[in-house]
Amino acid sequence: MNQILPWAVHFALACFALAMLFAMIRLLRGPTAQDRVLAFDTLYINGMLAILMLGIGAGSAVYFDIALLIALFGFVGSTALAKFLLRGEVIEP
Repeated sequence: MNQILPWAVHFALACFALAMLFAMIRLLRGPTAQDRVLAFDTLYINGMLAILMLGIGAGSAVYFDIALLIALFGFVGSTALAKFLLRGEVIEP
């Protein structure tokens, strides 16, 4: 069982890197702002999952704390972008 784990971690990292590449292409080429926001969401989620895979591979708990921070900031960022797209401003006077 322990011999499969490094291979699975590397395969998952490759899959997440490929997904991040596709999300980056959509972020740069997206025809609408909504496509770009969804690409941003996909990008930070895949980045968070890649860091979790690195944490599993290294066996360190520090990576999990970093992934939690990325999830928190990504959620706040995507919420702010969605509010900006709906109302035109993030902070209401």
